[in-house]
Amino acid sequence: MTHTPVVAVLGTGVMGLPMAANLLDAGLGVRVWNRTAERARPLAERGAEVAADPKAAVEGADLVVTMLADGQAVRDTVEPVLDSFAPDAVWLQMSTIGADWTRTLAGLAHAAGVAFVDAPVLGTRQPAEQGALVVLGAGPEELRPRCAPVFDAVGARTLWVGETGAASGLKLVANAWVLALTNATAESVALARELGLDPALFLEAISGGALDVGYAHAKGEAMMNDEFPLSFAVRHALKDADLVLAAARDTDLAGVRAARRHLGSAVEAGFADDDMAALYRAVTGGGQTPRGRQGRTAGDDDAR
Repeated sequence: MTHTPVVAVLGTGVMGLPMAANLLDAGLGVRVWNRTAERARPLAERGAEVAADPKAAVEGADLVVTMLADGQAVRDTVEPVLDSFAPDAVWLQMSTIGADWTRTLAGLAHAAGVAFVDAPVLGTRQPAEQGALVVLGAGPEELRPRCAPVFDAVGARTLWVGETGAASGLKLVANAWVLALTNATAESVALARELGLDPALFLEAISGGALDVGYAHAKGEAMMNDEFPLSFAVRHALKDADLVLAAARDTDLAGVRAARRHLGSAVEAGFADDDMAALYRAVTGGGQTPRGRQGRTAGDDDAR
């Protein structure tokens, strides 16, 4: 009889919850843990086992997925329970934490005799819900078949890019583009309004041509409507901007620096848990909470 892998998912926030749901839909055994247990409860209704703590989640699991807010959160969660991993378990580190934290965590795993794969993802909440993420994988070649059931369940495709750390590096490269693009979209929408133009004309002008990109339409619509339903939070985008800028040495990432400045202003104005498109409010100099809406309480473990 073929063994059905058991996957432990540590972190069931905006990304981790739909990823775990897709693992269940793929027929895998799933255990979940989240710092705020209530946020993992919807998965119990779908057949997942909700663990009381990380140790209970990882014991006996074939694969352990971490999808937490940052490198420190991953270390704080996993380091105390590394000795509870099964002897042949594989740790799939799928949070966006940057190359330095990836090396640190890989070193901890090596010292504990735990197999480690660097595997951040491209995509936000909707692709996560659809199982349409792009998985960036890096690590020992012999681990690829072990990872495939998880990667196939959560992603539309997997791109293997080399040795541990290479995937996290590529994620930073992609994030630099996303951050600059979001900021550039906000600037164009704001400039159109300042010139007395309907900003929808900007999106219409680029539509279908060489300048077109679906991301600009999605974020641009949010900016024009002054509504920022959560896909990827401002606070996490700010964290990613800091990771990108810390990684760059001789490259002048002016677009990312501008995005980082606007994201920081958006956090200060109370938009930390709105979608990153809310940096538009900083571009326009409008810091007030839009349409009288009060800011939401910050969640935990929402990460990508």
